[in-house]
Amino acid sequence: MGKLKTWQEQLQEMVDNGISAAEEAQKNLSAKPFDYAEKLEADVREYSVKSLHKRYSDLSSTLFNQLRSVNNRVGGYAGNLVSKLEKEAVEQADTVSEAAEDAGQEASRTAKSAGQEVSQTAQSAKKAVTGETSESSSTAKTAKSAPTAKSSTAKTQASTAKSEDESSSTSA
Repeated sequence: MGKLKTWQEQLQEMVDNGISAAEEAQKNLSAKPFDYAEKLEADVREYSVKSLHKRYSDLSSTLFNQLRSVNNRVGGYAGNLVSKLEKEAVEQADTVSEAAEDAGQEASRTAKSAGQEVSQTAQSAKKAVTGETSESSSTAKTAKSAPTAKSSTAKTQASTAKSEDESSSTSA
């Protein structure tokens, strides 16, 4: 959006330069008849033509100064408009960025879910090929996911078996 601001400023400067050029051309053009009239009147009535020329020049300067003032006001308005457009563009970009991030996260979750499904399907196919039963595979899964729990269960079973052996040997 910086380009818009630059263009607005360049346009305003071009209009101002055009006004200045028009003023200069107008002054040069309008000065010629007055110069001739002044030369003619120098002998007749010197004071009135010079005062007329001065009044005309003053009015022309006032007109062009007012045109510059209008140009500055329009430039200020355009600058405010460009600022608002830039702000809206930034807000829109933020919204698009957030939406893209959300879509990326959703795609990641979907991919992870699909990966888990593929893994489960592959495990099922492996079991079908190797002949594992669902009971032995669930035991294998439990062993993989919780080795500590399996070893604790095994220790408890071993201790129970040892106790039973000791009590049966003492009673015999």
